[in-house]
Amino acid sequence: MQEKIIKRLVAKQLKKEFPDWRRLPKKKKKQLAELALKEAVATYDANMESNASLSELTGTPVPPAGIIGLNEMEGFIEKTTRCLLKFPVKRWQKHYDDPELREIDGLLDDRVLNELLAPEGFTPCMREIYPCHYVRAELLKALRYSGMSYRNYCKDVINRLDSKRQRAFIHLPLHKSRQIDHTQLSHFRRGLNMTQMVNLTVYMVHLLVKSGKISHPFRICGIDSTDLAAVTCPRPLATLTLPNRKKVRIYAELDADCGKRRKKRDKSEYFVGYRLHTLVAFDAQTGANYPIVNLMAPANHHDNLFLPQLVAFAHAMGLRLDVITADEGYIDPEQNEEINKKYGVRVIAPASEKVNPPEYVDAHSGAVYMSGSCETAMRYLGRTETGHEFGCSNQACFHAPNCPRCREIRLDSGLFGQIPDQIEQVNNVRDIRKHMERCFNLAKHREGLEPLRVKSRHAAMAAATFAQMATLVLEIVGTRRTPKKEDKPIQLKIA
Repeated sequence: MQEKIIKRLVAKQLKKEFPDWRRLPKKKKKQLAELALKEAVATYDANMESNASLSELTGTPVPPAGIIGLNEMEGFIEKTTRCLLKFPVKRWQKHYDDPELREIDGLLDDRVLNELLAPEGFTPCMREIYPCHYVRAELLKALRYSGMSYRNYCKDVINRLDSKRQRAFIHLPLHKSRQIDHTQLSHFRRGLNMTQMVNLTVYMVHLLVKSGKISHPFRICGIDSTDLAAVTCPRPLATLTLPNRKKVRIYAELDADCGKRRKKRDKSEYFVGYRLHTLVAFDAQTGANYPIVNLMAPANHHDNLFLPQLVAFAHAMGLRLDVITADEGYIDPEQNEEINKKYGVRVIAPASEKVNPPEYVDAHSGAVYMSGSCETAMRYLGRTETGHEFGCSNQACFHAPNCPRCREIRLDSGLFGQIPDQIEQVNNVRDIRKHMERCFNLAKHREGLEPLRVKSRHAAMAAATFAQMATLVLEIVGTRRTPKKEDKPIQLKIA
């Protein structure tokens, strides 16, 4: 933890004293990073570890004020689009014959986008470009031109008068040259605050639920992460080895860090950048998955630090969750139990092989017995405050007169998690987590989130938000989804 706190101190100091950090030459950045790193180590106090919050330690924001809940979004849209006089609206759809763009254009309302993303003090008078134009430009790039750079995209697609289909989707005038420069898109992404990005996500989730693709509350959700390498900072500016042999590395992107990549055949074991943690909602009827909450963090943090933060954001967004399935990286019995008590959400993770089963429990089948001489497995009765309760209903047992026929097993990371393996369909819920790879592959390869062309964690979070937006609108219109054979619905009975 010491190296993480020192890195956060250095990044905070450099951001505060040098607001134009990105424009400094590399030699100057290296000198400043080395000096700030030495000062942070000299002023480090061990009491900082106990006072550091989880959000400060990981460099991620807490749920901000001003978030519009999912149950409030319908009223917000109705209030924003209500008008006494209905003036004629330009029919942009007649300028392109693409059915996919036509359906996506019909989903989005410019008045709602402007109300959600307008900065403080925004006055629509005498303006030519509105937030809705930037959102549509970002969305169109993710949908059709993800492989292009922003410079070429603006020059060759948006700002050409003969590109009527593209300009009509963005709602730019077709008879005069009103341009959107790539620097304007960069300032727009950088100017979005966390509240605006979360509200835009809530708007997309509202459209998803309204389309009937999935129902709310979300019965089964999953959480996983993916690697996003930053192409602008391959080598650190300053490096220092602490007495505990941990290294502190400062990169040109102050929030980026070195993390261990999942094993890939054609890629190195380590990478420099960020890790995108995503909460995904599953449709038990079709097996489809929909990303609903994103969180961007440096690559050197353990996964289990972000489960409570994602659930907190989902709660602030007004999302109701029942069960979350995760991999071994999110196993933390105490932390998961706090999430269950605070939010009413239970976490299902694979049983750890390092945890030995309790006494008189079959390690292969998970059957629970009262003693070593019992031949009848006990049945699951339900949860207690500290564990799970099992009972025996065999009245013909030889030990029945002197047997309490009731046993409690405490929570662990093995066979007796928040939902024990004795519950039917628990293994199916664990297997459904494998479908989460689809949403990550779509966001990285189809929506162009990889390679990551932005130069800060905040801009990377904005890019991930627009990639998630593109994924959801395509899932709603269903123009690119390959029809699959329907699986049997998963019905999880929680005692």
